[in-house]
This record gives sequence, C-alpha cells and structure tokens, in this order.
Amino acid sequence: MVIGIIGAGASGMAAALAASENPNVNVILMDRQNRVGRKLQATGNGRCNLSNMNASRGGYHGEQPDFVLPAIGAMNPDATLKWFRDLGLYTVVEPSGKVYPYSDQANSVVDVLRLNLNRPNITLKLGFEAEKIQKNECGFSVIGSDETVSCDKLIIACGGLAGSKLGGTMSGYKLLGKLGHKATRLRPSLVQIKTGWGGIAGLKGVRANCHVQIMRDSELFSESTGELQLTEQGISGPVVFEISRDVCYGGGEWTAKLDFLPDWSRDNLYEALLQRRNSNLPMEDLLTGILHNRLGRVLCKTAGIKGKTYAKELSNAEAEEVCRAVKSLEIALTEPLGMDSAQVTAGGVLTEQFDAATMESRLVPGLYACGEVLDIDGDCGGYNLQWAWSSGCLAGYNAGKDAK
Repeated sequence: MVIGIIGAGASGMAAALAASENPNVNVILMDRQNRVGRKLQATGNGRCNLSNMNASRGGYHGEQPDFVLPAIGAMNPDATLKWFRDLGLYTVVEPSGKVYPYSDQANSVVDVLRLNLNRPNITLKLGFEAEKIQKNECGFSVIGSDETVSCDKLIIACGGLAGSKLGGTMSGYKLLGKLGHKATRLRPSLVQIKTGWGGIAGLKGVRANCHVQIMRDSELFSESTGELQLTEQGISGPVVFEISRDVCYGGGEWTAKLDFLPDWSRDNLYEALLQRRNSNLPMEDLLTGILHNRLGRVLCKTAGIKGKTYAKELSNAEAEEVCRAVKSLEIALTEPLGMDSAQVTAGGVLTEQFDAATMESRLVPGLYACGEVLDIDGDCGGYNLQWAWSSGCLAGYNAGKDAK
C-alpha cells in the first residue's frame, strides 16, 4: 500500500512516521518547500514549545472543539513525550506545563524528526507542489507541475494560512475544497493586536507582567494574566496571544484595559507613591523601581504628571491619576496583525466532514486530514503542536493499519 502525505510540517511528519510503522506501507511525503519542518523551526521564538501537559483538559477551539478528544486521548502529552524520547529527543517540562526540547532549540525537534524519516519505506519529495488531486478507482493521483504521484490513500497535512512567510498556505483548503469539503472563515490567532494609543510609540520592546481585559462595547470579552510585550504598533506576547482569537471581529468598539501591577492592590500602589514624597525623584521617574523605566515615564505622562517637577510635590489627586494609569489603563484596539504575523490560523476545513476517531473524510473514502488545515486551533503554550502530533499520528496509523 502506498500512502501519500501532502505537507512535511509537524502533523505531516507525525503521520509519515506513524504510517511507516507498518512495514507493508510505503509513504511518499510531499512538500512544496525544499526542507521539512520550516515553520516548526521558528516556533516559540526558536525554542519550540512542542506540547503542554494540560492539553488533555481542553484549550481547543473551533465549531466542534470536542473533535480533538479521540486524537488527544489516543496520544496525550505523556504519550507524546514518550514518542519523542523513543525518537531520540529529550524534553523538559516547565512549571506551567509547557514542554520544550532539553536543548532549548527548535532545531533539535526538526532534526530528530528529519533523521527518523530516513526509513526504507518513506520517500521524501521536496520542492513538489500539489496542484490538483484526482480520485480514481485505485486511489488518488496528486498532480504537480511536472510530476504525478499515485497513492492508495492520501493524507492532507498542509497546515494553515498563518505565517505565510514561513510556509503558511491556502493549498490544503483549496485541495480539500475541490474534493467537496467546506471551510469556515479563516482568521489570524495567537497574534499581535494593533492599538490607537499614542503612548505605544515609545514602548517598543518593553515587557511587563500584566492583567489584560479585552472589552467589546464596554462588555468583558476575554481576560488573561501574563507577560505583555509592547511593540511599535500595539500589544503582543503570551498574555495577548491567549485572548487574541476573534478580537476586533464582528463590529463594535474594542478596547483593552491593562493592569501593569496585577499583584498589587490600588491602595498599596497609592501608599507607595505617597512615600516617594520624601525623595528627590523627578516626577517623571515616580515609578522607577516599580515598573520598567520607559513604561513608568509614559504612564506618568499619560496621568498628566509634569516631568520638570519633583516627587515631593506630588498631590493626592495626582497619585490617584497615576494609580489609574498603572492599574486600569484603557487603550483602543483597532485590528489584529494579519496572517503573516499570526502563529496559528483560526478556522479551517469543517471537522463534521471527518471522523474524529480515524481522521478519515466522511465524503471521500481513503482521504484523511490532520493538523491546522482542520477547523481546530489551540491556546498559546504548546496546544497547537500537541494537536499536530496527535492528529497526525492518528491519521497515519489509521491510513496504514490495514496494509498487508
């Protein structure tokens, strides 16, 4: 039996390895790029957050988020770590549940997978772009610009549209669409959000622990606490990625309420500011030692504090305004950055058209799909790669299990 796989990213490589466990299977792994795992190599700022020990408890989205349950159940995070260890990769689990390669380098993950693809029954076809798929009596014909690949069964693992500079593509949606499958609206997720706040310009590169509340028409839409990164265009970082899904879509007025000292009460901050009346600090440095210097100065300016005066002149009313700027700064949100900057695509091919227990199409027998091309996206912190490994292995196993 020949199994074709389109896409040599995380889910595609997992599918290839799982299918090749049956010695009666020959796998042809195709990718339009000239190397495997290019997108994977850039994840987690080059560290590759490859799983999360909490992924079995939820954290997935889509029209049918429970679609992930059979795949995650068959290959949970513990099983995934064992799978990688058997492949030769050692990992470390952080207190948060995030899993990284022990080397702290995404290269290690890609290299281990690449080396394990060097099996007698796996053939790599890189630089091969699938332009069309034909279903026939014998299986499938995958047609490229100058070559056609024939296979008995076919797995679509092309990934999503996010991160197009690293290989994000519409290919999977189009190929499945021509075979009768429908997709939801696609939008960027785990992505920076632009703001109209003028103070952002001087804060590029500043990081802060922050509680973020996203408001839509003054109603709470989502909230999270963690590391906030300020950029020249808006707000980013894990705390924003966790709640960026669907922000600024569907109309309405969107704002973010930022608390830069989530571990401090307003009263504690107010008292700390009043104590600074005993110092010779310039007023613009009122928050020095409490917050990042640049952030502190911008917040003081936002609160209406004049930089040429001194902390000893701070009035109670001015201290209240600084507290308001630090603990409940409200900034307008305009739009998320586009797919080029997103880590994950929200939306995808309808999961109701696939069997969650096998990843096989309900419309086209012998056709499977896995990973980001489907309408499943996960929270920030390793959830999306866990879905890639689990769904890829499930698809590969089921595609090849009956080969004799």
